[in-house]
Amino acid sequence: MKLPRRQFLHLAAGAAALPAVSSIARAQAYPTRPVRWIVPYPPGGATDIPARLIGQYLSERLGQPFVIENRTGAGANIGTEAVVRSPPDGYTLLFISTANMINATYYTKLPFNFMRDIAPVAGLLRVPIVLVVNPSVPAKTVAEFIAYAKANPGKIGAASAGIGTSLHLSAELFKMLTGVELTHVPYRGGVPALTDLISGQVPAMFDNLSTSLEHINAGKLRLLGVGTTARLEMLPDVPTIAETVPSVFGVGVPTGTPAEIIEKLNGEFNAALANPRIRTRLTELTFVPMPGTAAEFGAQMAATTEKWGRVVKFSGATAD
Repeated sequence: MKLPRRQFLHLAAGAAALPAVSSIARAQAYPTRPVRWIVPYPPGGATDIPARLIGQYLSERLGQPFVIENRTGAGANIGTEAVVRSPPDGYTLLFISTANMINATYYTKLPFNFMRDIAPVAGLLRVPIVLVVNPSVPAKTVAEFIAYAKANPGKIGAASAGIGTSLHLSAELFKMLTGVELTHVPYRGGVPALTDLISGQVPAMFDNLSTSLEHINAGKLRLLGVGTTARLEMLPDVPTIAETVPSVFGVGVPTGTPAEIIEKLNGEFNAALANPRIRTRLTELTFVPMPGTAAEFGAQMAATTEKWGRVVKFSGATAD
């Protein structure tokens, strides 16, 4: 049977529209089952707390559980690989941190390519990194600390949560920019590093503000500067450490996840960051909300990876 031309064109147009209609319907229906959000760090830390706060909000908003799964080990690489190997369907998310961008150059034999295998969904937060010292250190400003370190080359220890972490490489970036010689003192995590800093076993540390603030307020640590390009609203009297990059948190999914699912997720995460209750709680925890598009977060991921790559090369640090 031969169809009239008008009817044929009508049917052809309808057939062409089917993929677009089905993708829209898929995005509108998503999620239809629980979403697994992998946090590649232990419970209770600087990444886990905002993930649980935002995850609970999304669970209530979308009617499906956003289940936080802590997959620790290998500097966030075990959890990241679990997401890379997951189906690209929007039901497995990765909590991205600066460690992922550092690992891209720090580890030369990873079983995945972070920038290729993880698609950006949304930026979440900036976490200010601060320079703190034991109160016994005579310096009371960043300039005085630089002068003190230059007068004692190689004698000032800088604690970190481990080789290749953002805290270690923040110190390396500081060295690269100022020309001072600090001796890296790596620990197996941030808690033992802070413990020795407070006790005076090590004089200085670059740390996340969220973990050191209570010790600063208690007078156990002295805050010299914040690693942001502008002064923090919560600490208006504390000067910045120029050019230092704050830690960045965001969300990613396996490459190949449908664009409409990524777009919907991006909108939902931005809605969470705009919610007054969530925003207030994050600010209380010293996190700085970082809303934006998936493309904007992807550009930031690329720029951060490139910048930390230069610092890794300067430091000579390697995981191999």
